[in-house]
Amino acid sequence: MKAGSLAALGAGLAPLPAWAKGEAVEADLIVYGGTSAGVAAAVQMARLGKRAVIAEFGQHMGGLTSGGLGATDIGNRGAIGGLSREFYRRIRDYYVTTYGADYPQVRECSEGFHFEPHVAERVFKQLLAEAKVPVFYGQRLKSVKKSGNRIKEIRMEDGRVYRGAMFLDATYEGDVMAQARVSFAVGREANSVYNETINGIQFGHPNHNFRVPVDPYVVPGDPKSGLLKGVVAEELGEQGAGDHRVQAYNFRMCLTNVPENRLPFPKPNGYDPDRYELLLRYLQAGVWEVLRLSSRMPNGKTDTNNFGGFSTDNIGRNYDYPNGDYHQREAIFWDHVTYQQGLMWFLANDERVPPNIRDEVNRWGLPKDEFQENGGWPHQLYVREARRMIADVVMTEHHCRGKVKAEDSVGLAAYTMDSHNVRRVVKDGRALNEGNVEVGGFPPYPISYRSIVPKESECANLLVPVCLSSSHISYGSIRMEPVFMVLGQSAATAASMAIDARVSLQKVDVSALQARLSADGQVLDWTGASGGGKVEAIDPKSLKGIVLDDADAARKGPWKASTVAGNRRVGTGYLHDDNNAKGQLSLSYVPELPEEADYEVVLISVPNANRATNVPVSILVDGKEMALVTVNQRLEEGNGFTSLGRFRLPKGKSTTVTISNKDTDGYVVADGIQFLRA
Repeated sequence: MKAGSLAALGAGLAPLPAWAKGEAVEADLIVYGGTSAGVAAAVQMARLGKRAVIAEFGQHMGGLTSGGLGATDIGNRGAIGGLSREFYRRIRDYYVTTYGADYPQVRECSEGFHFEPHVAERVFKQLLAEAKVPVFYGQRLKSVKKSGNRIKEIRMEDGRVYRGAMFLDATYEGDVMAQARVSFAVGREANSVYNETINGIQFGHPNHNFRVPVDPYVVPGDPKSGLLKGVVAEELGEQGAGDHRVQAYNFRMCLTNVPENRLPFPKPNGYDPDRYELLLRYLQAGVWEVLRLSSRMPNGKTDTNNFGGFSTDNIGRNYDYPNGDYHQREAIFWDHVTYQQGLMWFLANDERVPPNIRDEVNRWGLPKDEFQENGGWPHQLYVREARRMIADVVMTEHHCRGKVKAEDSVGLAAYTMDSHNVRRVVKDGRALNEGNVEVGGFPPYPISYRSIVPKESECANLLVPVCLSSSHISYGSIRMEPVFMVLGQSAATAASMAIDARVSLQKVDVSALQARLSADGQVLDWTGASGGGKVEAIDPKSLKGIVLDDADAARKGPWKASTVAGNRRVGTGYLHDDNNAKGQLSLSYVPELPEEADYEVVLISVPNANRATNVPVSILVDGKEMALVTVNQRLEEGNGFTSLGRFRLPKGKSTTVTISNKDTDGYVVADGIQFLRA
């Protein structure tokens, strides 16, 4: 991957529409940002009979959805409607049409929610072409011109000007919003700001932290020798206190183990092995988990995300990104490229890394047929959070938990309140990650229309469906790509209605807006009747691979048996811990594997709002733990089938998968386990 401008990451410029260079581009809706939200907004505006254009900073359509995040983050599939749901159905249709309904690629696309990056961009461009939406690539915002409380035009660095009745900021950074002088926040609010409980500084959460003590000092045991790279000399601070820090970014890597399509991991310019010394000590302590959150995509590919104490998140290196200029952001972007490519190079090549780990990593590589202009590396940095607008309604933890309900709903969110770590510090002589939060257990909830439009005094013709008005911890639940598409479509509908009624966005008739959204298939309220939830039981013999029912497992402790049809996935019943006797129950599956091979291990359990979000599942070989995976049994993703990862497992009965209820925060369910030859 060659160094260069952020905006240059991608194919050459697409042919521009009919506007001559230097001539102003005019439309009813100017969309800045070709993210999934931007595409949905522009397509919806066109379907409503109005003109929309997209000005995109880079060279691709779809943002993170086409930039590596192929394993869609979903709290509940039934909460996804409208154009967002249409997008995923088109993904599935593509795989069915291309491969046939019975091929593995179709099963692996999981009803359209798992896909290859190039397929996602293909579908986005298909939607735009059908709607005849012009797209301008390589557009770097320079300025926003306002008259009173309305935006008149936005100007790019190349001199191009965009004028419209309405503007929509679909960027992950909120650049139009900021230049329009709309109020926003960056970082974590203190719990006291909105009377929340899990905002601000957060430590003590077990997930994505070091599972064994790891010495953070250059000379082990000697604080005077200084700290290893990546560890900062800061006080831990007070739980719940606010600060400027931003949750970590990374790239959602698309990897492949298909030899003829596999490129070796590149050694980046500026590679520094000292950045991984802490990881080396973690590996030497016996913990290997970097690639454990690799979700299978069609055609032998993955979506690989951060997992564990030291992984692909470049912790603490992005604080200046949200408000940074292009030069600062580019430097941060390339630092993340160098860090993550260097991580993979280190794991694949450094002779200090245990040979079995190097062998496993080298079975993977970057796909030749994805991100071809970048040698297989994603073009989109995962900007999990940047600026967040402050509007008349701020979405908070209370909305997520259902204590406050937005009656002016324009879509639903459903994911766990989720924040990645923000820094790595020292506590009691060992490395500690701070900032991770994963709290769920609530049903889908409405998102307020007033949270996607600014205060009227600040701007009357701007919509912000991505950097919407939300606290840090609430944003962690809302910030999912399907939700951004939902909000993009709803925002465009509101823009169209405001134009027709000749009113500001803040004075749009919300009842009429909701009626139109419902007619277009949006889900605005949650009764449980619109999807997700109940599934029918499956005969284990009908599933591929080796499948063990809960009846085949060895139990420890007083598990409760149930035969409720809607709550079982395989067999005639399932087991649960009754949300009791924590730490006393475990259940172990021992398969008889026909040969030594790579197997994907899949935990089977029907999701439900009362399930635990932190179920520990260990994979052992000959009694030695190979991996410990934490499973959120509340999530709808996978329809009850949760991949624990891929592992090299021996022939015979040497493998044990154990599920326990130690320190879990809800009901722990055991229904079955599946071993698929990878």
